[in-house]
Amino acid sequence: METSDPTLAQLGWRPFFSEQVSAEQRNDCHPVRVMAVHRGRVTVAGEGLEESISSSFPMPGGAEDRPTVGDWLLIDRNTRSLVRILNRTSLFKRPAPGDDRRVQLIAANVDTLFVVTSCDQDFNIARVERYLVLAREAGVRPVIVLTKADLSPTPERLVDAARALQSGLRVEPVDGRDLQSAARLAVYCGIGETVALVGSSGVGKSTLVNTLKGSNSIATQAVREDDGKGRHTTTVREMYRLVVGVDGGGWLVDTPGMRELQMSEVASGVLEVFDDVTAVTIECRFANCTHADEPGCAVRAAMAEGALDPARVERWRKLAHEDAVNSGAAAVRRSRLKRGSSRR
Repeated sequence: METSDPTLAQLGWRPFFSEQVSAEQRNDCHPVRVMAVHRGRVTVAGEGLEESISSSFPMPGGAEDRPTVGDWLLIDRNTRSLVRILNRTSLFKRPAPGDDRRVQLIAANVDTLFVVTSCDQDFNIARVERYLVLAREAGVRPVIVLTKADLSPTPERLVDAARALQSGLRVEPVDGRDLQSAARLAVYCGIGETVALVGSSGVGKSTLVNTLKGSNSIATQAVREDDGKGRHTTTVREMYRLVVGVDGGGWLVDTPGMRELQMSEVASGVLEVFDDVTAVTIECRFANCTHADEPGCAVRAAMAEGALDPARVERWRKLAHEDAVNSGAAAVRRSRLKRGSSRR
């Protein structure tokens, strides 16, 4: 963190959080925000307070009962021990890569999600749609940030392609190395506002973060010329104070590149991002239509008429199927945890 003695309001404290704190807790506890997550510990900041504390409860629960970056906590004024995690306005999470029995928390209490992709080989509609589903499910405003716009001969084509994904979707082409160019993101970065930043490796996330926070403290690495891919340069989830925005800006959460992002329990997000497809499914003759060879399938009819893009329908199928499979695994995981807790 790069500012001294921020107020709670500057850190993002709102009535939603203060209403959760009793009079007794106000006397006994400090409200603090998680600025960075490390193994077993978190860095927190409050009014006149910044330090590292243990992230463990005396009686730990599931993954969502552990603090993540962006969380608001109550800590004991004397012992600095973690007392409570306040209810979140939003939470990004995913199944842990390689282990569907665990959940990995990404960030909490985010207002805007910057979905970062670059104007080169990385630009991939299917990947962008996945991030949009994640944002919509969490109830967070997504903004598509197209980096390396200065290196593309036709950035307008990619801007139009991104905007076509959803009505009213905000798309911002930027040169991540240039503060003046990145300043077009200032409208999302006011005092107390929190934005998260996601995207695959090599799209210039760390470069953009360095520009937005006015520092070169985050390591960056060159992109391989043969496939346009980069290496991970972010190893912890951390919040940074921004230099853009009203009166110095808000906060930005940087996350490691998520090459294994999976959809889980995001049915409403899929519904919203693919509202054009799901609106047509209502017209199918059968409620359980698979849109394969059933008679009276409105989706196949719409594709035949050119009203729906077959490629988009196929991406919708894949995400809906992935969500169904992973949501089933999540239900099994909760059942196991419940059975394990009942045995204690």
